[in-house]
Amino acid sequence: MTMETGGNGPPKPIWNIVMVSAIAAGIQFGWALQLSLLTPYVQTLGVPHVWAAFIWLCGPISGLLVQPIVGYFSDHCTSRIGRRRPFIAAGACLVAMAVFFIGFAKDIGHRAGDSLDNPTKPRAVAVFVTGFWILDVANNMLQGPCRAFLADLSGNDHKRMRIANGWFSFFMAIGNVLGYAAGSYSNLYKLLPFTTTTACDVYCANLKTCFIIDIVFLLSVTTTAITTVKETPLKSNGSLDEGEGGSSEPFIGEIVTAFKTLKKPMWILLLVTCLNWIAWFPFLLYDTDWMGVEVFGGKVKGSSSEQKLYDDGVRAGALGLMINSIVLAVTSLGLEPVSRFVGGVKNLWGVVNFILAAGLAGTVWITKVAEAWRAKQGLQILTSPPSNVKSFALAVFGLLGIPLSVTFSIPFALASIYCADAGGGQGLSLGVLNLSIVIPQMFVSVISGPLDAAFGGGNLPAFLLGSIVAAISALLAIFALPNPKNHLSLNSGTVVGGGH
Repeated sequence: MTMETGGNGPPKPIWNIVMVSAIAAGIQFGWALQLSLLTPYVQTLGVPHVWAAFIWLCGPISGLLVQPIVGYFSDHCTSRIGRRRPFIAAGACLVAMAVFFIGFAKDIGHRAGDSLDNPTKPRAVAVFVTGFWILDVANNMLQGPCRAFLADLSGNDHKRMRIANGWFSFFMAIGNVLGYAAGSYSNLYKLLPFTTTTACDVYCANLKTCFIIDIVFLLSVTTTAITTVKETPLKSNGSLDEGEGGSSEPFIGEIVTAFKTLKKPMWILLLVTCLNWIAWFPFLLYDTDWMGVEVFGGKVKGSSSEQKLYDDGVRAGALGLMINSIVLAVTSLGLEPVSRFVGGVKNLWGVVNFILAAGLAGTVWITKVAEAWRAKQGLQILTSPPSNVKSFALAVFGLLGIPLSVTFSIPFALASIYCADAGGGQGLSLGVLNLSIVIPQMFVSVISGPLDAAFGGGNLPAFLLGSIVAAISALLAIFALPNPKNHLSLNSGTVVGGGH
């Protein structure tokens, strides 16, 4: 049975929201593989350091450009299959194409003339970079319309919007768990023996197998979602049923107008989100490196024992990410009742940002304990830290899963709520919110290296900066961010119709 939905109307049954939210698992499955497997894979291609920095800037740059554009056009799309579904389908197909290029880069490069004896494989690098950039663009094409579709399904009901984004956050965590688990299993390639080729060794074949599984998984959940949950097409006269301007207005002009007409709640939301991501991004970039260098005392370039310590720390960090994802999944489904208990979503966001600040500050304490232990053992100690130090570090990973669940859901829910109150387009508003996520990422990417170098190297200066900024964002969330208009009625026990 299928359900028709438009931008207005009553909230749709929860199963509609769950089906669309499940696409997040497919998206995040690929992201987890990207984070856990692509860095060593890039090294096997002989990618220079300059190229590597250029490649990893793709995410913020594509988010800066793609999400507002896709958001705008998904608000105005008059396709007979709906506003959001064409972009979701196109994004899923582009992700499949991108991960194919990434996984088969060595094979394509070899067939195009790369030498097996040359450590640098320029043709494979070109294919990989192309696939990597397409992947980031495609993921941004997917996420914005998915969240806008969830807002449409919520029927402008604030509580349902928060629930929908909680489900989206839950499935992001499920995708993380699946991706990290698949990436950690070194014999997965045996499921698809054809992945091992002359140009592609066992490690490469394992990565290739992971990405093939990702393609099948993502296309399966996306196809299921867009065929069972349907939209009412937008009328071709260009008038949006949410009260937006017509599609005849130029895109750039509407972006400028969107910023000029933003209400105070949305500006405060952008500020809190921006500070929140300045706090988060150093840890998301360097969490496993922190485990390898500061906690385990290893070195990326050192003696074989120091390199082994670093690798052990990185693997422990991967375990920490798995724990983080499990906590993220569990917490995501409990956000609505907890928000009622603490007096609303803005208070919840403030509380968990204090948890984020404490967790990031805790990395400094754990590092000092590990350094003191190594100093006590002597300069030549080249063994893993004691179990209590590792346990404390893993506990930080788990603790940070709580604020991460809010970061993945509440800002997007509030953007949808403020947008609905102001009568704006969901796609464009979520694209504007994304600017307050990607700009901090670019800022942190630029300043974290010089900041760490100015204080003697290591990851702690950026983590400490993140802790301070997280505390500021917590205060702003509690004292400056306004509650949604129907906050009191929703949190006083109003039950919205619809069900499983």
